[in-house]
Amino acid sequence: MPTQNIYDDPDFFENYSRLERSREGLSGAAEWSSLRALLPDLSGRRIVDLGCGYGWFCRWARDHGAERVLGLDVSERMLTRATAMTSDPGIAYRRADLERLDLGTDTFDFAYSSLALHYIENLPGLLAELHRALLPGSTFVFSVEHPIVTAPIPAGWSVGADGRRTWPVDSYHEEGPRRTNWLAEGVIKQHRTLGTYLNLLIRLGFTIAHVEEWAPTHEQVAARPDWAEERERPMFLLIAAQR
Repeated sequence: MPTQNIYDDPDFFENYSRLERSREGLSGAAEWSSLRALLPDLSGRRIVDLGCGYGWFCRWARDHGAERVLGLDVSERMLTRATAMTSDPGIAYRRADLERLDLGTDTFDFAYSSLALHYIENLPGLLAELHRALLPGSTFVFSVEHPIVTAPIPAGWSVGADGRRTWPVDSYHEEGPRRTNWLAEGVIKQHRTLGTYLNLLIRLGFTIAHVEEWAPTHEQVAARPDWAEERERPMFLLIAAQR
């Protein structure tokens, strides 16, 4: 099956570019403060960013002491935007299919990925390759859409008898591709259970350091009332693991 490259679809990319996280970078990502809290000291680190997008994290890591950063993405449009926004010889961007990746052995001492791994069909292969590429003692921090979000009924939100909006799930334990019309029609995301994510990491030799089923805080909702419905179920799954 060919690797999905939805971010190079012109309509999808145009719609994605309008998102707050696209316009404002890390500060525009609601979960960034929680992700940032999981990061180790990046001073002198050699970092790989899996699914780097516009390169926001790559640039942030260099600003916070990273020795060098490699940003990988399958999308030419994303990499073109990242390159145009970057003027730092310590950052390299490379087009790469995360389904078929070769990172070398003991190449990096920190890995990061934001909202990319739920697109990957061969996640066991990718994480095995990452484990091989990380030096012992390294940290891997990543986020994905929460499994509750990747297994919704087609209609999405529904309204119960009490007037509360709910997020029903469909066949939660049936893992595999799910078709959604997020930003464009026919976007494929890979649904996995929470247990599958955790057990896959453990089986490959990672040690789980932190798991967070992220939803906006009450303070964030007070500042952004339109986020109130996002407290009805976790939006993202954040994980930190040690090699």
